[in-house]
Amino acid sequence: MTDLTFTTLDTGPNTLDKTITLVSGDTQAVLVDAGFTRADGHRAVAAILDSGKELTTVFISAGDPDFYFGAEVVQDAFPNARFVAPADVIDHIDHSYDKKLESWKNLGVNLPTRRVTLEAFSSDSITVDDQTLELRNADLDPHNRGWFLFDPATRTVVGGVLVFSGLHVWTADSSTPELRQKWIDGLDTVKALNPTTVIAGHRSAGAAADGAALAHTRDYLKTFERIVGEKDSGAEVEKALLAEYPDAGLAVAAHLGALVAKGEMAWG
Repeated sequence: MTDLTFTTLDTGPNTLDKTITLVSGDTQAVLVDAGFTRADGHRAVAAILDSGKELTTVFISAGDPDFYFGAEVVQDAFPNARFVAPADVIDHIDHSYDKKLESWKNLGVNLPTRRVTLEAFSSDSITVDDQTLELRNADLDPHNRGWFLFDPATRTVVGGVLVFSGLHVWTADSSTPELRQKWIDGLDTVKALNPTTVIAGHRSAGAAADGAALAHTRDYLKTFERIVGEKDSGAEVEKALLAEYPDAGLAVAAHLGALVAKGEMAWG
């Protein structure tokens, strides 16, 4: 029995630093997330083709567009693969898809031309050859933001919107202190698995892929809470976050998160 291997594509700052991960066994492969753009989808297709493995499943781990906008390109290349997601992720996409297309219309020809139909995934695991990826949830609020996959053999965590590495953390979807505390609690749930490898859903190229990614996200959320409490405006919060994390990418997360936290902007 051969351990699974994890090949991660870092899509870069133009597509919100979203990761796409190919999980490979001896003959089969599973793609975790499909990227933000059609170009990201093509990059994923190239990685799958280069692997020489049979793509059985594409698992979409969260309902934000950078997790699934690239799926149509992957489906065109691999029409026999299953495209699956947890039911509450699909429900979130159902209610947000048209709005997200409008919000990200600046992507132009990189926008999807159709929505890929996702099958509701009801099992608690995905099989890759003779190995098993466990489907877990860290109990965030909302629940659809807590999904991730865990490989107990290699102690690898992959997928989901829980973890950021080398970046400002996207807090715009967690607008209250209660939601952010729930997120911190969820990170502690992941940490309790004692993972060796943590492939963040969003990361800068070369950023930590271990427990340091969990620590970065947790520390950022704690720092964010402190700064929001100290400052009077979104602009002041953003300035303080940029000073606190001068080397972090995804500065747009600091900008939007600050405005939302101070009630100066709605997001969702």
